[in-house]
Amino acid sequence: MKKSLLALALMGAFSGAAFAQSSVTVYGTLDAGITKTTHTTNSAIQEGKRDNNKLGFRGVEDLGSGLKALFHLEIRFESDTGTIEGVSRPLFQGQSRVGLQGGFGTIRAGRALTSLQETSTQFEPWSGMPNQAGFQTDIMVTGYRTALAGSGSDPLGVAGNSGNRFANAIWYNTPVWNGFQLNVNVGSKENNGLSTAIVGRGTVAAPQYPVGAMAGAYPYSVSATYMAPGTTPAWAVYAGTERNATEVKWHSIGAYYRPIPELKLMANYGKQDLGHILAANDGITSWMVGANYNVGPGKFLIGYGQKDPDGQLKTRQFSVGYEYNLSPRTYLYLDLSQKKLPLVSTAIVDTSQNHYALGIHHNF
Repeated sequence: MKKSLLALALMGAFSGAAFAQSSVTVYGTLDAGITKTTHTTNSAIQEGKRDNNKLGFRGVEDLGSGLKALFHLEIRFESDTGTIEGVSRPLFQGQSRVGLQGGFGTIRAGRALTSLQETSTQFEPWSGMPNQAGFQTDIMVTGYRTALAGSGSDPLGVAGNSGNRFANAIWYNTPVWNGFQLNVNVGSKENNGLSTAIVGRGTVAAPQYPVGAMAGAYPYSVSATYMAPGTTPAWAVYAGTERNATEVKWHSIGAYYRPIPELKLMANYGKQDLGHILAANDGITSWMVGANYNVGPGKFLIGYGQKDPDGQLKTRQFSVGYEYNLSPRTYLYLDLSQKKLPLVSTAIVDTSQNHYALGIHHNF
């Protein structure tokens, strides 16, 4: 009898919590295709992807008086094997945040893309998808994720923290004021431990960031956006800056313009400052121009960009793509891209790296 009463009480508690939740959305992406990239460790034709495969849950609870509670969880996985993305990445690699929203704006805590990197995806032809044809993960961010040890967004983070995310962090987004919004993101030092030393301006015997160091700076990311309200043609601009735990900085500006609804033109410029950890050749600049053009059920994507590290050869990339919508949630895609780049930082001659991809993308 007591067990029955306890079970009824628990059911009542959980059902009350479920009814209090205004909405919960389950969503995801499945992307699979055939790819080939020349001059890589595996240049054979293989199964690949254009976008991250993900399973997500997001919810909103109305707390009254204009206040809402928010949560967002996103798992990333490999569609060809069904395994979690990466060997050591966390279960909720995409993001895991909880917070509050009201007249003051939105404040959230947890793990996700940095404020600047989340903003900049709107100003790139492939919408920030981390594929070879896109520009977000290399050219657009001036190689900030992968240029040198210590230059990713979270270089002192635990294993699995990808280079464009903060964990143990707080995000704040202001309300939108006449098209203007400010986004601020600060990470804690809780992650700041290393499995390998970062020599930086130190020496091998006394590296600037030794193994297991809990020092380093508080990483932060700030972006400001302005989207012209109620105007035709539509346009938007952004500017921002980001600093990681080793005080490497990335600055970026960009804009897009829609002269007609079917055409979106975009451009951006970025600069990386590695002066805190390098005594010479401590700057990397980049720029990109691109466009999207919708024609009937299809969309054309095109872009050209350059990355210019001090003391090294430039990386130059030209990409074209086409998407054919089979439905509002499913499309076929074709991507073609060529990069002229030094395969190693000391190379004196660049190499052409060609990328081909054909696949299907489905949102649910």
